[in-house]
Amino acid sequence: MKLSEAKQILSEAETISFQLPNGQLVPSHFHVTEIGLVDKHFIDCGGTVRKEQKVNFQLWNADDYDHRLHPEKLVHIIELSQRVLNMPDLEIEVEYQGDTIGKYGLDHDGSAFLLTTKMTDCLAKDQCGIPSEKPKIRLSQLNAQSSCAPGSGCCN
Repeated sequence: MKLSEAKQILSEAETISFQLPNGQLVPSHFHVTEIGLVDKHFIDCGGTVRKEQKVNFQLWNADDYDHRLHPEKLVHIIELSQRVLNMPDLEIEVEYQGDTIGKYGLDHDGSAFLLTTKMTDCLAKDQCGIPSEKPKIRLSQLNAQSSCAPGSGCCN
């Protein structure tokens, strides 16, 4: 989800909730402790230099159980971040504390923001000799010469 999409959803919302991939809700007393612009400058395993830029939201829970972040307050924080950091309309990545800091994508289902799973990937599969897709083989196409015939004793 891009920043502009999140702001549009928040402008029409009465409350904010975040749901983890396992269906559990982030406690309603969460804080958004950071909104940042994250630049990643790296080299992949094939030797290609790459740059990536994302908006980062950090969610955090404290012991202030009566705290509730209202949509208009989060929009205000986003707009301040856009002005001060000269933040473009980028994809949002969310950090949330589980057993360790988890990084999630962001989506919305009409009522809650959904923290979506992210996966690592090789960006230079052609350089690593990794096939783009596993070949699909039917068992009926396998060479039958290596199989045992019933009663041949090869399976004893």
